[in-house]
Amino acid sequence: MSRGRVLIIVQNLPVPFDRRVWLEATTLTEAGYRVSVVCPKAKGFNAGHEVLEGIEIFRYALPFDASSKLGFAAEFAWCFLLSFLLSLRVALLGRGFDVLHVCNPPETYWLLGWFWRLFGKAFLFDHHDLSPEMYRAKFGGGGRILSILLWLERRTFALADVVITTNQSHKEIAIERGGKRPEDVYIVRSGPQLSRFTLHPPQRAWRKGKGSLIVYLGEICKQDGVDHLIRALKHLVEDHGFRDFHCVLIGGGPHQPVIQRYAGELGMADYCTFTGRIPDDALCRILSSADIAVDPDPKNDWTDRSTMNKIVEYMFFGLPIVCYDLREARVSAGAAARYVEANSEKALARGIRELLADEPARSKMRQMGMERVRNALAWDYSVPPLLAAYEKAMRRRRRQPRAAVSGQIQLEKD
Repeated sequence: MSRGRVLIIVQNLPVPFDRRVWLEATTLTEAGYRVSVVCPKAKGFNAGHEVLEGIEIFRYALPFDASSKLGFAAEFAWCFLLSFLLSLRVALLGRGFDVLHVCNPPETYWLLGWFWRLFGKAFLFDHHDLSPEMYRAKFGGGGRILSILLWLERRTFALADVVITTNQSHKEIAIERGGKRPEDVYIVRSGPQLSRFTLHPPQRAWRKGKGSLIVYLGEICKQDGVDHLIRALKHLVEDHGFRDFHCVLIGGGPHQPVIQRYAGELGMADYCTFTGRIPDDALCRILSSADIAVDPDPKNDWTDRSTMNKIVEYMFFGLPIVCYDLREARVSAGAAARYVEANSEKALARGIRELLADEPARSKMRQMGMERVRNALAWDYSVPPLLAAYEKAMRRRRRQPRAAVSGQIQLEKD
C-alpha cells in the first residue's frame, strides 16, 4: 500500500542526471511512496515522458540556454509555466500527489505551492542553493534583483510546511533569514550512493604520457571557479617548472566552451582534457585513475556555506583534495583535503605541487577520505532525515483544509 504520492519539481537539471533529486526520488519509491518528477529536458534526457525505476518523469523543452539576467528571468517564467501545466497533468490525468516537493533554484515555485495547498497538498521545500548569494557570486553587487531574490526566498520559506536542506549553514539561513522553526528543517546531505560508484584499476591512458593525473568533476558554470584551476595549472608550469602532469576536467555546463577556449589562450590546452558530460562508468574509471582532485570554488558567501557534491565524490575514490579554505568544505572533507589561501591561484598551484610530491600524505588522506564517506557521508545516512521530513509533511497535509469551489473539489486520483 502506498505511503503517499509525491510530485517533485526541479528546474536546474533533468533527472536522473540530477543526482540528489534522483536519490531522493528512488529512496522515496523504495520506502513506498509513488513519485512523479517534473524537470527540463537536456542532452541525453530528451524523452518528454517515461517511467524509470517506478518513477514517472515529465520533461519539458527549454527554448534557450540563459546566461544574462534577462535571460534567466525569461527562463524562470517559461519553466514555471510548463511546470504548472505538467503539475495539472499529474493531478488530473496521472498518479496525483499529496506532497509537492519543490527544489531551488529558483524560488519562484512558492506560487505553485500556494496554489496546490488550496487543494490540501503539503508543500516541502528542498533548499539546494542560496540563490541570493549565488546571484552575487555570478553578477556581483546587490540592488533591486537581490532584494527580489531575498523576498522570493522569504515567501518560499514562509509557505513551506517542511524544509529539507543540505548542511548546517543552510539550516541556519532557513531559521535566521527564513523564520523557520528548527524542528521543521531537516538536514539531508547530498552524499553518494555507494552502489552507484565502482573503483577500477587505474588506466594510464588518461595521463597522456605524464607522471601525474589531476582531476576536476562538476558542472562548469561561471561561478564554479574553473578559471582559477586553469590559471593554477599555468602557475605550475611557469612558476614551479612542473610539466609532468595532465588534468582531466569532467562535466558540461554553459561555461565549458568558454573555459576550454581560455585554456587554449593561456597555453594550457595540451595539459587539459575536457570530457563534457559522460556516463557513470567512464566517470568512475577516470576518478579511479587520478592522483589528486581539485575543487577550485573561490571563497564567497555562496561557496563558504555550500556543500559541493564533488568533494564527497572525490573522497569515495580516495582522492586527496586541494581546495580553498571554505567552511563547508572543511565540514565535508576534514583531513582528506589540503586547504590553501582563499582565492589565490598561486597558493592553489603550490598546494597541488606539494601534494603531488608527498606520497605519504596522499596515502593518509586517501584512507581518511574513504573511511569518512563510508562511515558518515554516504547517502544511506541521509535516508532517515529525508523520511522523517516526509512523515511530518504527510501529517501537515492531513491537517490542510481543502478548497471548496462548487462544492468539494478533489484534483487527485484515489
